[in-house]
Amino acid sequence: MMARLKQVVLFSFICILVLASVAQARVKYIFYFIGDGTALPQRIAAEKFQNQKLLMDSLPAAGMTTTYAANRFITGSAAAATALASGVKTNIGMIGITPDGRRVKTVAEMARDKGMKVGIISSVSIDHATPAGFYAHVKKRSQYYDIEVQLAESNFDFFGGGGLKDPTNKKHNSVAYEGDAREIIKKAGYRIIRNKDEFLNLKKGDGKVVVINPWLQDSAAEPYSIDQTTADISLAELTSKAIEMLDNPKGFFIMVEGGKIDWACHANDGVSAIKDVLALDDAVKVAYEFYKKHPKETLIITTGDHETGGMTLGFAGTKYGTYFNILKNQDMSFKRFEHDVVKKLKERKDITFEDVKPLITTHFGLKFEGDPASDPLVLKPFEVVELVKAFATSMKGYDKHDPQMYLLYGGYDPLTVTITHILNNKAGMGWTSYKHTAVPVPTTAVGKYAELFNGYYDNTDIAKKIMRAMGITPKVYFVQENEPVQKIAANF
Repeated sequence: MMARLKQVVLFSFICILVLASVAQARVKYIFYFIGDGTALPQRIAAEKFQNQKLLMDSLPAAGMTTTYAANRFITGSAAAATALASGVKTNIGMIGITPDGRRVKTVAEMARDKGMKVGIISSVSIDHATPAGFYAHVKKRSQYYDIEVQLAESNFDFFGGGGLKDPTNKKHNSVAYEGDAREIIKKAGYRIIRNKDEFLNLKKGDGKVVVINPWLQDSAAEPYSIDQTTADISLAELTSKAIEMLDNPKGFFIMVEGGKIDWACHANDGVSAIKDVLALDDAVKVAYEFYKKHPKETLIITTGDHETGGMTLGFAGTKYGTYFNILKNQDMSFKRFEHDVVKKLKERKDITFEDVKPLITTHFGLKFEGDPASDPLVLKPFEVVELVKAFATSMKGYDKHDPQMYLLYGGYDPLTVTITHILNNKAGMGWTSYKHTAVPVPTTAVGKYAELFNGYYDNTDIAKKIMRAMGITPKVYFVQENEPVQKIAANF
């Protein structure tokens, strides 16, 4: 009898040790940084601009990640977000579901169900494709109202960055209208913060929050980093506050998206893209400081969802020359130039190109006088011709469906995009597209289980590697159709 009892006690002790070992093996704190539209060219351009290596490129584990969607070689943000969050390929425009409509569980939802607190941060609207990919399940990314309602149902702890695109369902894209989404979010227990002082005063124990930057520049998004002032809330500040509010004995999962890198690259505005890459890297620095205090419990991953614009570091006109210092003459984003300068110009009937020349020099540094051979900022005759033509087109408007005009201006303001093209070309930077491309993106990591992120793999593998780090069997998990997402118990 005593021998049997000893065997039982020994077996129980071994089980306790095994369970303790498994618990110890799980990562307690996870940071997931996603640069929308960010591949190697965007990262290297930012490094060249500041003459210093990005922290995200200094992390010890490094891999390359393929990005294709289920139904297209060149992916979109919704399909990419679903792959990065849930480990499954889906079709363009779909969020959190498979091509046949089955809802898939995200790593953020898995973290929540393990008792970890969850934060979702983005410089674009918080219902946009990438942030939504971690908490929403919709057939079309344009279902902003439905996404906002699912935000309320997510039971995540911290949302921060941009605002809400369609809280009253003006776009009529919802499955069923249930009232103002902002009120639904509040009834779910969230405080909506729109004031920076109120944001700064948030502290641990203040409950669930949705932090919206005081100034939403375009499409309910934060302003580009180049346009931000101290009145705005940066990605680094949001990351720092999320850490402060979410740190607890069971740990946290924080996803941070640099969403406006993508938007700047769509418009072929290299400087604005670079400044937003640097803003994302500043947020990585905040996480890294936390990692240094908890090195055995923390995992930081940085990646991109796809490349945008076909940015290339080299231009035929400069041959082997690069002059990234001249990019520092740009003092505002393409969007702000369109709104603050071009829009006002269009209101004047007597405007001429001569009136515009000093504005181009003031905001972009391009010069109309001097020797192009000794000063790369001096415009060459053919470049002036391009600007004159673009100015005339901006003033009278153009058919954005005209294929030739699209190749020239991509649907953007002709004068603005021509200015950024010329400035970027002079620096030794080129563009091939106003859309996404299919080139692989870099993924880097540091901390516990960082070695998983070495090598060459697909974007779906990143979610599965995170699952493994969380102590979850890496596979695709489906949400039961007859139960709300937030009430599904983790099946591990």
